[in-house]
Amino acid sequence: MLPYRSKLSVALFLAPPLLLYGAAVLLPIGQSLVLSLFSWDGITEMQFVGLDNYRFMLTGDPVFWRTFLNQLGYVAICLVLQLGGGLVVASLLASLTRGREVIKVLYLLPAVISTVAIAFLFNRVYAVHPQGLVNGLLGAVGLDGWERPWLSDVNTVLAAVSTPEGWRFIGIYMVIIYAALIAVPQELAEAASLDGANAWHIFRHIRFPHIRPVWLTTTIMATTYALRGFDIPYLLTNGGPGQSSELVTTYMYKTAFTSTNYGYASTLAVFIVVECLVAVGLLVAMLRRRADA
Repeated sequence: MLPYRSKLSVALFLAPPLLLYGAAVLLPIGQSLVLSLFSWDGITEMQFVGLDNYRFMLTGDPVFWRTFLNQLGYVAICLVLQLGGGLVVASLLASLTRGREVIKVLYLLPAVISTVAIAFLFNRVYAVHPQGLVNGLLGAVGLDGWERPWLSDVNTVLAAVSTPEGWRFIGIYMVIIYAALIAVPQELAEAASLDGANAWHIFRHIRFPHIRPVWLTTTIMATTYALRGFDIPYLLTNGGPGQSSELVTTYMYKTAFTSTNYGYASTLAVFIVVECLVAVGLLVAMLRRRADA
């Protein structure tokens, strides 16, 4: 539909980012896909094994399935904190008349703090000796029985390493959702209020349907980022104790750089890419079905 000159201009502007994306993203994915068909320790000659790495991953590696289940739990906690917390804060922010900018800055600060600094911060927050913030607060309110070594208890470590990641990005999703909420036509909410609708009905039937496309985008962003989560769990526990907080990403890293099994590590990397694509497809299909309903 564009004239030739406009098409040429669009192509010229799109070419640099597309080339950069291809070199930085698509090319490594292709290399991982090829390498996943080989057995290679990084030094000796590569040996072609076909689909044996995939067969071992799916049927012969119990550690992989443990890390996969951990990854699902990690994603669930991150989504609840990031999207649920972001939606609640954005809704409260939309009702304020003063102090909005200060609150937005405070919630956005964690997103610009170094990952290493956040890991050290939460390592201190969860500490037992000297007593960290979490155990100190529990003791202060009389819940001494709940005090525990959060990062070395197999029952709590996964939630403990997921919480910093969820807390870190609440501000980003809060700002995105807040921008969508304030764009909802105010007269619709006022008309519904005059008809007797309460705040929940206004949000459910007016505001949320209007922000559904933004909600889909933020859900995809948060899900794919959580599926690729690596740094904070690795820095806090290195996957321990045992494999209680081991994720597919940390397992892939150790397989490549500790076990020097680059072929199988590439198989895990390909799985992470496929996992993200499947998650995006399921989210789009589910939210579109609800919208059509």
